[in-house]
Amino acid sequence: MGWGNIYRRRMKVFTVALIIYLDYKALQQREKWSSKSKRSALWERAHERNAKRLLNLIVELEGLWVKLGQYLSTRADVLPEAYINLLKQLQDSLPPRPLKEICRTIEKELGKSVGDLFSSFVDTPLATASIAQVHCATLRSGQDVVVKIQHEGIKAIILEDLKNAKSIVDWIAWAEPQYDFNPMIDEWCKEAPKELDFNIEAENTRKVSSNLGCKNKNNVMSENQVDVLIPEVIQSTEKVLILEYMDGIRLNDSESLKAFGIDKQKLVEEITRAYAHQIYIDGFFNGDPHPGNFLVSKEPPHRPILLDFGLTKSLSSSMKQALAKMFLASAEGDHVALLSALSEMGLRLRLDLPDQAMEVTTVFFRSSTPASEALENMKALSEHRTKNMKIIQEKMKLNKKEVKRFNPVDAFPGDIVIFTRVLNLLRGLSSIMDVRIIYLDIMRPFAESVLQGYINKGPAVNSQWVCDTPVHSDVETKLRRFLVELGNDDKILGIQVCAYKDGEVIIDTAAGMLGRYDPRPVQPDSLFPVFSVTKGITAGMIHWLVDKGKLKLGENIANIWPEFGSNRKEVIKVHHVLTHTSGLHNALADLPRENPLLICDWDECLHRIAMSVPENEPGREQLYHYLSFGWLCGGIIEHASGKKFQEVLEEAFIHPLQIEGELYIGIPPGVESRLATLTVDTDDVRKLSLYSNRPDLPSGFTSNISELVTVLPALFNTLNVRRAIIPAANGHCSARALARYYATLADGGILPPPHSSSSKPLLGSHPHMPSFPSQKTSKKQKGNKIKNVAAAPDKVNTHKQKHTDDICCSIKGRSDNRCGFSHDSGGSSSSSESTISNNGNTVGSTENGDDSPQNDTKIFSNPRIHDALLGLGEYENYGFPSGQFGLGFKVYRSKDGSLSGFGHSGMGGSTGYCDINNKFSIAVTVNKMSLGAVTGKIIQFVCSELNLHVPADYARFSESENPEEQSNVWRPLIN
Repeated sequence: MGWGNIYRRRMKVFTVALIIYLDYKALQQREKWSSKSKRSALWERAHERNAKRLLNLIVELEGLWVKLGQYLSTRADVLPEAYINLLKQLQDSLPPRPLKEICRTIEKELGKSVGDLFSSFVDTPLATASIAQVHCATLRSGQDVVVKIQHEGIKAIILEDLKNAKSIVDWIAWAEPQYDFNPMIDEWCKEAPKELDFNIEAENTRKVSSNLGCKNKNNVMSENQVDVLIPEVIQSTEKVLILEYMDGIRLNDSESLKAFGIDKQKLVEEITRAYAHQIYIDGFFNGDPHPGNFLVSKEPPHRPILLDFGLTKSLSSSMKQALAKMFLASAEGDHVALLSALSEMGLRLRLDLPDQAMEVTTVFFRSSTPASEALENMKALSEHRTKNMKIIQEKMKLNKKEVKRFNPVDAFPGDIVIFTRVLNLLRGLSSIMDVRIIYLDIMRPFAESVLQGYINKGPAVNSQWVCDTPVHSDVETKLRRFLVELGNDDKILGIQVCAYKDGEVIIDTAAGMLGRYDPRPVQPDSLFPVFSVTKGITAGMIHWLVDKGKLKLGENIANIWPEFGSNRKEVIKVHHVLTHTSGLHNALADLPRENPLLICDWDECLHRIAMSVPENEPGREQLYHYLSFGWLCGGIIEHASGKKFQEVLEEAFIHPLQIEGELYIGIPPGVESRLATLTVDTDDVRKLSLYSNRPDLPSGFTSNISELVTVLPALFNTLNVRRAIIPAANGHCSARALARYYATLADGGILPPPHSSSSKPLLGSHPHMPSFPSQKTSKKQKGNKIKNVAAAPDKVNTHKQKHTDDICCSIKGRSDNRCGFSHDSGGSSSSSESTISNNGNTVGSTENGDDSPQNDTKIFSNPRIHDALLGLGEYENYGFPSGQFGLGFKVYRSKDGSLSGFGHSGMGGSTGYCDINNKFSIAVTVNKMSLGAVTGKIIQFVCSELNLHVPADYARFSESENPEEQSNVWRPLIN
């Protein structure tokens, strides 16, 4: 191609692009002065004239522009009808190349004339496309074939067109920054030249055919087997490809499809399944599924015939897993898994936008719609985009000009570009065929299978199932062998176990995987959702405030929280809440059914608690406050301390215990990669209905216990809930942080020595409030500065808003730090000593008014703290006689009835426990929710190895032949 031709070609492209752009910009101004009734007609006429301009340019230039037109012609779900009607003729009906050119190319490539190679050769082509022309022929052997011949000089044209396309994309990104298609054109520039070598296409065809089992059809279809046909490769050179002839019907031949009785819905579903198989199972897929590349066999059962494998994409195992994880996270609404998948595939965001990421992904995998709904689709997508950009603008404090030039994506991996193109083409195909495809249903089995294929279910097939960390004791060595046994029985998905004895770490073990769809190994610093284990931490915060003289156990709550005194609650005292005897056990019980996301709204929940009505007088009956306990304590903590809940938690326990980054009640942005995902042990769930009449549990809990256990994992896997402060149920921690907390309680509040230095990463080495990666200003912004970008995450959390505006805190941000964390804690400091003294409060005072110097080796100065936690001795009047709970903690006894310790378990099995007589503590965190048998057996195993009393609640999980004991084995560890 000469320079003159190159110049003329480039000028035509840019001229038409500019004319179309200016036409639409002028129309945007014109419609402001037109009546609503005329606007629709104005836009229709504009679409028609610009579609004609585009079509004429494509037909004249051919080359790469034909491929662009073919792609656009399939997007009936988003493009105006005028474009679809005109551009769809590009799918297979370009003007043919001269027969002399075709014969010349065949003879040059194959070394023989057309007459020598074929007994017959049809002069009229079957189809003429952007790169090649296809003719029917018959080999000398009598076999019918199709011959694909590359256009002369097309390579130079394609390469030049790629340069022009890149220039146009750069120009559009400059003129309209919100439409930056550079990642897509960059990937296309890399992949498109491969289509020019038909030897590569021949090999691709053989590979896909083999992967899909096209030559090994049998009558029995396996679960993920697909039923499609692919022509056999006969011969190939760089510019000629000879394939087996298959007689089929084109997808745009609606009359023939109808005459043959072909089910279009089933046809498109099978094509979609074939692509799901290629992407998720094979990791090698055709990147160009436009309608011209499909036929339907005329013979029943009318299988789809897949053609043209010039543009293919190969995925690494890790990328396959990440794409599968992204799909399943979108299907499950799991923000954490989605952010993890995006990170694994190399897609980096410049700011914390989990909800927007989920929304975009959900739209991406949405069900397809018929072409008749294209206008509604366009409007919906535009509204989605406008809403998201408004959120970005508010978060980043940008003006309208700046937000147009801000790109929230920091890095866009090339592998996703072709994947995105395929899904969009498939969506367009279904719209053209006028069928509705539910991608979540069709693709899910394939996405699940790829993860199951890479997830080693247990230690029997995974030598790295137990995390390779140093062993601290002989007991830990034995425990790891025991965990392997449980893992082989499929009782463990992911687990952490940590134990202290006499202030020293004797066990710190992690094993298994972070989630059902997350094959990454559990590490010592992984964060597990622990449900009601959180109550033991929240109760500890109450006792810490009592120890500091901020609160009294016998004090009426209404004295410190006036709003709480309504509706006969004026006599409810602090100790009534801790002993679960306030009479508010069913308070907020209707909240999950009314709107589960209301549990994210701290102010609303506190208001409802303040307005609730007790069911009986305080101190009369001990009934587990499964949901209300946390907000009762939370309200007391904030009103008594004058500080935010998170500040008290950090001051009381996080900083003194040096467990930064490994214990949260409401996680901050930046820790998502360490989160374990909950799943349910379905075998155990079936047994729950047998134990729904426990007298120690409130009616609001037992009436729907099975529903709670099956629904809660999905709810608590969402990022909105994980980031909310739910002091009864939303703790996220590692076992080693939890065990250190209970080791401190076991020793009367004395801090144990620093956690084992052999455990990596070191406990407390993570920043408690991770900073988000700094946002970089794009070079293409040409000097337009984005103000306050680097400081944006700080401002998101500290920005003043009314509490009533904040329902789902991770969406809007919280001024009062109810969700996530403020980087400016408003006066809290890293040690309890400085914080207390700075506020002018007496240091180290107890409830009895005793003052003592602050000791940085103790978190409690009360020498009788164990009695206070258990409701014994001088605190007996505050306790509930023979109750299961002391003052905020579950009391554990041995089989002989003697006191063995205290702690708290959560729904699903995670547990924190300490034996005060032997200075022993243990924490178990799990992500496969069960009735607690695994946890019970582990604690029994460790206690037995150390010759310690085994609490009766855990001893019952041992193997027993006694029918009475066996009937109690499956009593769930709820408390």
